[in-house]
Amino acid sequence: MLAAIVFVTGVLRSWFSPEKTRAILAGKREIAGYPLAAALGVLTPFCSCSSVPLFIGLVSAGIPLGVTFSFLIAGPMVGPLGLGLLYGVVGWKIATIYLVFGFTIATVAGFVLGKLGLERYLQDWVRKLNAGPVGDLPEERLTFAERLRIGLEQVREIVGKVWIWVVVGISIGALIHGYVPEAMMLRIMCGEAWWSVPAAVVVGVPMYTNAAGVIPIVEALLGKGAALGTTLAFMMSVIAFSLPEMIILKQVLTYRLIAIFIAVVSAGFLATGFLFNFIL
Repeated sequence: MLAAIVFVTGVLRSWFSPEKTRAILAGKREIAGYPLAAALGVLTPFCSCSSVPLFIGLVSAGIPLGVTFSFLIAGPMVGPLGLGLLYGVVGWKIATIYLVFGFTIATVAGFVLGKLGLERYLQDWVRKLNAGPVGDLPEERLTFAERLRIGLEQVREIVGKVWIWVVVGISIGALIHGYVPEAMMLRIMCGEAWWSVPAAVVVGVPMYTNAAGVIPIVEALLGKGAALGTTLAFMMSVIAFSLPEMIILKQVLTYRLIAIFIAVVSAGFLATGFLFNFIL
């Protein structure tokens, strides 16, 4: 998936350089880009690790960083499979509210991250890639064969830098996939203390499973009396963040940018948890 996405974006980049892409998406168009990217994430059945290759391809193609974050957040968190399963567990009203909250978090968090001007916290090789020339010839004079060559060069350069970490991240994910200490989670989620929501988010981040894997766990926790808002905040953190995802992203983003990304998105999870607990 990573090689295919990088190849396609590399070929497209021969027509649309990062500078041209940013110019197209500037101003009002960029504002529309955040909800469009979040909507694309909602419609694609990707888990967090599956979303990362497309995120890398979009970033390397010069798509604004905030817009790509909107996709990265929405993809695993409010994908169609998870929403369908959640509908069966909690009913259409709460599932719809969850969709609205997830879409809003992805859009707003992407917008906030985009306005913070965080491109300087991309890894050096990504910034050099975006700043470098597309090819040896002017864009409009490249033949189709030369554009294909550019795509292959992008695969060699980008995949060559990150493939080992993709393997490491997915291997770690395979080892911890679906592991949730239910007894500990029940102690956190059945309490009414203010700290139960942030504790659920913090505990959920190191775990790794997709929406299909976490919904049965959510159903079990709710059946044993866990608070709905706390459980949904936990669910969001499990499927939107994961240790494997962070390992792969580290090859594109610096630690500081990863920390900012986690902090901004976690704020949305906390707001969701507290609001659901307050309302319901």
